Amino acid sequence: MLHLRVFRSAAPREAVAGWWAPRRLSWWIAVLFLIGSACFAIGPFPGFVGLVGSAADAAVFFVGSLFFTSAATLQYLEAVNADHDPARERLRVLAFQPHRTDWWATVVQLAGTLFFNLSTYDALSTGLSTGQEDHLIWAPDVFGCACFLIASWLAYRELSGARARGVRRPRDWWIAVVNLAGSVAFAVAGVASYFVPDSGDILDLAAANFATVIGALGFFIGAALMLVDGARAGIPDPVVPAGA
Repeated sequence: MLHLRVFRSAAPREAVAGWWAPRRLSWWIAVLFLIGSACFAIGPFPGFVGLVGSAADAAVFFVGSLFFTSAATLQYLEAVNADHDPARERLRVLAFQPHRTDWWATVVQLAGTLFFNLSTYDALSTGLSTGQEDHLIWAPDVFGCACFLIASWLAYRELSGARARGVRRPRDWWIAVVNLAGSVAFAVAGVASYFVPDSGDILDLAAANFATVIGALGFFIGAALMLVDGARAGIPDPVVPAGA
């Protein structure tokens, strides 16, 4: 999973910096991504599976996916309400803004989290055939990985372009980099977790678990950097033009 730093913030300009800032939307986004990342980092460890059992381990992944969906939803709302004036209009819930890169990134990311909700929920079921596992678990998992890879690439490209123009701070760019790296790791995990029809086994369980942990750590670091950014500097002023 990933945390995208939105390019224009809808958070109140009077929001106070600090480690504890529940009145700031970006704080909730970072915290929810942190919890979701922790679930996906802990779940693949064989020792953890042996300790809690496979059913509880699958539940940890499902709960983690719900945290990611919650964070992605808030991030989407933050993006589409970036220029929202509460004194003049209602909060936007649905918006079609295809001219904006951050809109595409948050929409694709949210779709990816929903795919992961499906795959991790179906993984709670027992007695599935190999064909059902590929259809119900692996397929939405791969679609989710693809969505995260696209979303993180959009964020990286946007922030790299802004960095080249001298309008972005280094921490923003590093958040995009670690998120992109995490997305690549999750893509590797998605391919490696394919259920082989002849044997019913996962294609490469060790590679899938390792890549999942690496990907989760990447997203955890990205969310932690966002918390650090908020604690040190508060909410930064928007630097991308409204039509970008």
